[in-house]
Amino acid sequence: MAKSLGGTGSRADQTLSLNMRLLAHHELEGFGGMGEGMAMQATRDQRRIIWLAHEAAPKNFTAVDVTDPRKPKVVVQTELPHAKMRSNSLDVVGDTMAVAYQTATVGLQPAGFDLFDISKPEQPKRISHFDVSGPHSRGVHAVWFVDGETVHMASGAPDFQPRNPLDDQFYRMIDVRNPAKPVEACRWWLPGTREGDSAPPPQRLAGKFDAGFRAHNTNVFPQRPDRAYIGYIDGGAIILDISDRTNPKVVSRWSYSPPYNGFTHTVLPLFERNLLIVSDECIMDDGADWPKLVWVVDARVESNPVPVATLPMPSFEAFAKRGGRFGAHNLHENLPVDTSWRSDHIVVGSFFNGGVRAYDVSNPYQPQEVAYFVPGAPRMAPTGAIQLNDVYVDDRGIVYTVDRHIGGLYILEMTI
Repeated sequence: MAKSLGGTGSRADQTLSLNMRLLAHHELEGFGGMGEGMAMQATRDQRRIIWLAHEAAPKNFTAVDVTDPRKPKVVVQTELPHAKMRSNSLDVVGDTMAVAYQTATVGLQPAGFDLFDISKPEQPKRISHFDVSGPHSRGVHAVWFVDGETVHMASGAPDFQPRNPLDDQFYRMIDVRNPAKPVEACRWWLPGTREGDSAPPPQRLAGKFDAGFRAHNTNVFPQRPDRAYIGYIDGGAIILDISDRTNPKVVSRWSYSPPYNGFTHTVLPLFERNLLIVSDECIMDDGADWPKLVWVVDARVESNPVPVATLPMPSFEAFAKRGGRFGAHNLHENLPVDTSWRSDHIVVGSFFNGGVRAYDVSNPYQPQEVAYFVPGAPRMAPTGAIQLNDVYVDDRGIVYTVDRHIGGLYILEMTI
């Protein structure tokens, strides 16, 4: 039974809710440990399919028919080639899907991304593989693929040697207008992070918090096709000018670590408002890297972004020791595709054991929480609590969120 307790932690086996109610839950055939890749396809036969990347082997991706969101049905679930890799990230445009592959250590294959023809969801067919494997590369961590022509990604490369092994993934733009033969268009890395750079290496965070100067989300929107909005982990939030597709240039870099503990994850522009929503990622259990926040940033002068607020988080005392990670992670990213819900006033994010939460940022100086759903701990949850890893909101306003370890897919109705 769901309980509205003002967002307090209570017991990890209890479900907490405000203005969100559960429509369905699917354990995904017992393979419910999900990554941060969620995308929706509207098929030619009028179905809705949500595609989900897995956190770890043995599974690659799963497709679920959510035409009736109260009755989800798995239509396909695929295997990875071996146990020392993960898919983690994917995106869908029409009947084409891009899937990222990252290996456990450098030098392994396959590392890169695949393009799939998913016109028949039950029978995904690989179109091509873009290889980025090499002696210093673990492959691709995250992809952004929304225009059908370009894959933007956080990636290693066979010819890139980082000064520090934690700095192995950087921004790369790949032209996939011929999907059978993807070709790199350009790349950018934080100066000083590559062997041979003339710039000095960046000052690192304290060893406990050092997660690397490398790219995570690399988002490009049709409203500003000349800009890439990049979460660069310990390097902060970066806006790149990509108008010259052969020579990206820095417009601005907002770096707030130190004093904060790093891991800038997502930079989400709200174009009508001249705002950026910037999320951190919590990567440690039991609040060890707290605070991990979602920031509201004034971007009226894009060369000088200024933080003006953070989204109000649930109680640290109630959640930090609830089990596993507690803090910010993924945002619904207002994907510019027909199957995605978009709003410049409501921000929806996943917060590990803090559940999935929605915020009204109509007043950017005083954002207000307006809805949340925190599932009770799944059966056999290794941390003893839910660990919601990602969130996607479709054009019908249905909210989909996934557990990082075992819980699978939760489908919610938001009533705000």
